[in-house]
Amino acid sequence: MHQLARLDYIVFFVYFIIVAGYGLWVYRRKTGHDGSLEGDSKDYFLAEGSLTWWAIGSSLIASNISAEQFVAMAGSGFKMGLAIAAYEWMAAVTLVIVAVFFIPVYLKNRIFTMPQFLHQRYNGTVAMIMAVFWLLLYVIVNLTSILYLGAIAASSVSGLNLNFCMYGLAICAVIITLGGMKVIGFTDVIQVFFLILGGLATTYLAINLVSEHYGQTGILNGLHLMYSQATDHFHLILKRDNPSYIDLPGMTVLLGGLWIVNLNYWGCNQYITQRALGADLPTARGGILFAAFLKLMMPIIVVLPGIAAYILYKQDVFGAGEFMQGGEVNPDRAYPVLLNILPVGLKGLSFAALTAAVVASLAGKANSIATIFTLDIYKKAINPQASEKTLVNTGKIAVIVAMILGALIAPHLGIDKKGGFTYIQEYTGFVSPGIFAMFILGFFWKKATSTAAMFATIGGFLLSVVFKFLPGFVDLSFLAPLGFAVPVNGVYEIPFLDRMGFVFIFCIVGMVIISLLEAKRGTRTGGLEVDTSLFRPNPTFTAGALLIIGIVVALYATLW
Repeated sequence: MHQLARLDYIVFFVYFIIVAGYGLWVYRRKTGHDGSLEGDSKDYFLAEGSLTWWAIGSSLIASNISAEQFVAMAGSGFKMGLAIAAYEWMAAVTLVIVAVFFIPVYLKNRIFTMPQFLHQRYNGTVAMIMAVFWLLLYVIVNLTSILYLGAIAASSVSGLNLNFCMYGLAICAVIITLGGMKVIGFTDVIQVFFLILGGLATTYLAINLVSEHYGQTGILNGLHLMYSQATDHFHLILKRDNPSYIDLPGMTVLLGGLWIVNLNYWGCNQYITQRALGADLPTARGGILFAAFLKLMMPIIVVLPGIAAYILYKQDVFGAGEFMQGGEVNPDRAYPVLLNILPVGLKGLSFAALTAAVVASLAGKANSIATIFTLDIYKKAINPQASEKTLVNTGKIAVIVAMILGALIAPHLGIDKKGGFTYIQEYTGFVSPGIFAMFILGFFWKKATSTAAMFATIGGFLLSVVFKFLPGFVDLSFLAPLGFAVPVNGVYEIPFLDRMGFVFIFCIVGMVIISLLEAKRGTRTGGLEVDTSLFRPNPTFTAGALLIIGIVVALYATLW
């Protein structure tokens, strides 16, 4: 039944009232004692010194988990199985690396935005170019995909008009975002609670439905049946003959491009690092470690339901056409279809969880867009003398404009046709290698120059485009024995994660050569202050980090 019952609406509106009420309380508490705080740009954009470790961790996950995971990753679970969980489990390890090595450098040098880092490390030209680029990427790729995938899911479950759902999500996100980072951070705690509670409930019902279909009961029996009925969906490393190898090429998840995806996303991304940049080092590390533990749970919430939906689809449990779109099966329909079979009340809770994920992610993205535009473009190039109040108001206007643009262009990008998760990963992958190369050498190699950074950014993007279209002109079958090319519709293509690995190596080598040549000509560089003593975390963090790494190793050893 593609609509919500009265009880579902009651559950959903209770969630909305709780989040809105708590957000209003946080906002009034923030501005109640000293009205000047409302005009403090650092307080608005970063909530400097205000967020606790659990708020930082919750906000990281709430900003990261959206329709991209609930809808698109569940769809990938339907299509390829548990292997897609690599994005989540390897991210948990990546967060540990970011907490140990990246965050200390940012905090030591008082870096608040990614363009600020580039300005401080390289020069203003590199920073301004990348600020504009990030704005375009965040609005055209990220904001639009979150909005559109979220609207598709909400419309599929509620039966409401797609555009109505999209505009409704956008308005809710704007309301939260206008309160600033502190409101976003603390309301994200509630968002994550609903997200996990509703997500686990959906997972339990989906697995139990598999169990009941085969005349049994209980989640353990359901998991056993899922494994026996779809063994090929429980391998973490895909073989070359798997149709999904082009999206997740075997050992690349452990040794190649997936590291670039994760390290760039979690370590060099304003959208993510902004949550920790306003805290002290122990608090920031504690929050990131908490996020890493939550990351370990995500495949249970978003991937297992997709696998359950696949098994139920193969057994014709669902009505004809439930998974069909445009005359073919659309895996991204898996999660909405599951939500539609939930009992009244629980469906409302799961719908609230999905909405919470989308709104929180939109709010986080919009705040980052506003931060970059206001602090790195408006303040530096348009109005250097702007007051704190003007900066805050400019940020609020940027939020509204970005959301309007996202809602207007989202329906015209073909996001649903390509597959949401693949759409986001592949198109951000055109620029991730160059950006990550520029950051990693900027962190830890003082000889890296601004010219080399520009080469990585522009050259990396151009090479990514060349690799994308190269199969149309060159026979790449000679790469197949190495696993770096697979046939797709009769043409050998390079998996995009492998493309990212090749481009990253190209960027690193190019940056080193250019920097060394410039060093011979006497070009001066501006290295950051790196205190290696800060790379030694406290014993509590170390114990938690080792536990996370041990869990990931055990998962891969068991489900290879």
